[in-house]
Amino acid sequence: MHIGVNFGFGRADTSITEHQTIQQETSLALQAEELGFDSLWAVEHHFTDYSFCPDNLLWLSHIAARTERIKLATGAVILPWNDPLRVAEKLLLLDNLSDGRVIFGMGRGVARSEFTGLRIPVTESRERFDEAAPMILNALETGFIEGSGPYYPQPRVQLKPGPIASFKDRVYTVAGSLDSIIAAVDNDVRVMSFIVRPVDKLMETFNVYNDRYRETWNREPAPISLNVNMYCHPDAEVAQERFYQYVGAFWQQNVDHYEFAGTHFATQKGYERYAERAEVLRARGVEQAGRDYADAAIAGTPEQILAKLDWIHEVMGSFELIVAPLFGGMPYDQAEASLRLFAEEVMPVARERYDARLGAAMV
Repeated sequence: MHIGVNFGFGRADTSITEHQTIQQETSLALQAEELGFDSLWAVEHHFTDYSFCPDNLLWLSHIAARTERIKLATGAVILPWNDPLRVAEKLLLLDNLSDGRVIFGMGRGVARSEFTGLRIPVTESRERFDEAAPMILNALETGFIEGSGPYYPQPRVQLKPGPIASFKDRVYTVAGSLDSIIAAVDNDVRVMSFIVRPVDKLMETFNVYNDRYRETWNREPAPISLNVNMYCHPDAEVAQERFYQYVGAFWQQNVDHYEFAGTHFATQKGYERYAERAEVLRARGVEQAGRDYADAAIAGTPEQILAKLDWIHEVMGSFELIVAPLFGGMPYDQAEASLRLFAEEVMPVARERYDARLGAAMV
């Protein structure tokens, strides 16, 4: 069972400086290899305290130089914000530097403020993503990039350094809408989903991916990767109190940053699915949606978290797990203790149970 750690570089507590935020996230990431996690994931976000990691490949290069085994994943490179040639070059360079440890996660972005600051029309996000993705994926396999589209006209050119190994099983699309699920299938890549509702309420969308993938490629899809907030503590009451405090703060940041309750999605080309969600959120209220978000996360004692993981497996079968340990102004020492407890008491048991279930299913 693949278990990774996601780093969001958010700052809900402004008494913590931006420099401290970067240093704390980096310190926690460097412990992940020692603790036995399989991968590190880094977001791309710009301009606000919601999250600031403007170049996740640069940060991962720093991590690569200080680690030996752990996979280095982008969660994600937002394609409309980046030139495809430069994305492919950076990925290939990092893969050469790290001896093939890179996982490429890509997304198309949502927040209007980030598109505005980067001078990219948000209404072009789907077309830019759809044009850039195959250019990059082909370049990662062949070492050559080219494109004839309107956004990224690119004469055929060879990239140096070239690929050292195939990326075929190392590419994910961050999918929060049906359009992105379809794009994942069309590009023959895996799905990583930031979970905002309990997984039983998301299975309709996940099943679209699984069914469409089987129909398109005539083989089984890879397990979906779930990216969830996580807090682990030996005392159930302390775990619940702290988790709801910090996840509540993070949820409010999330709603504000993405304007999830706004009406603009209805007139924003390519985001029609978000308009439907925003309407539901306004009808149900931000507070109730926040409770759903909290219910989707993984929190509690090691035993409670293991029970939650068992339930997720019952609902969806095989899955990958990416945990976010630091969010909503949580103090660094609490996040560090939580991640270590999860690694020591949850992760080995979860893997053993998963392997046992997988083995039984194959008999």
